[in-house]
Amino acid sequence: MKNINIHEGIILIPDFSGFTEFVFNTKLYTGEYIVRQLLSTLIDMNEGYFEISEIEGDAILFYRYDDRPSYQSVSTILWRMRNAFNRKIKELRKELSMSIDMSLKFIVHYGKFSQYTIGNFKKLYGKTIVEAHQMLKNKFAEQPSYALFSNSFLENSGNGESEINTKKYHLPEGGMIHYFENVNSLSV
Repeated sequence: MKNINIHEGIILIPDFSGFTEFVFNTKLYTGEYIVRQLLSTLIDMNEGYFEISEIEGDAILFYRYDDRPSYQSVSTILWRMRNAFNRKIKELRKELSMSIDMSLKFIVHYGKFSQYTIGNFKKLYGKTIVEAHQMLKNKFAEQPSYALFSNSFLENSGNGESEINTKKYHLPEGGMIHYFENVNSLSV
């Protein structure tokens, strides 16, 4: 059986670090309001570059069919999302007079996957999707705010990593981690 719905593309998963503790320590209505604001901010900063497959709790599964992924384009979107997320956290802390101890991590992966429909829902399927989710549970990251670019993404993109001034670690088994905290500013 041949599936003509298989495409190569990028998987992007922004995920909140500190989410579980936040949920357990925040009133239901307040927590829902904060998470809705933060997720909406990420979606707005995407500016339609990626499609949304699903939103689950504190993570968004974005994808883009693309046989020539651009490292620079994806990196720019990640910086926009991260900066907007941090601004929104500050706004919400001030608005609600409370501590919000969450940060943002990103998984960027590349490979083949398909999409199928059940009722009104479109679901992504394939090894690439599972691998991206597994990368969320990595033991590589030393800091909570980072982007993990898989080897598959780096090999298939126009890797302009030297253009971004971040603390980077190459992981033979995983790819490359960029930490956001070590950068004073980036104009995007």
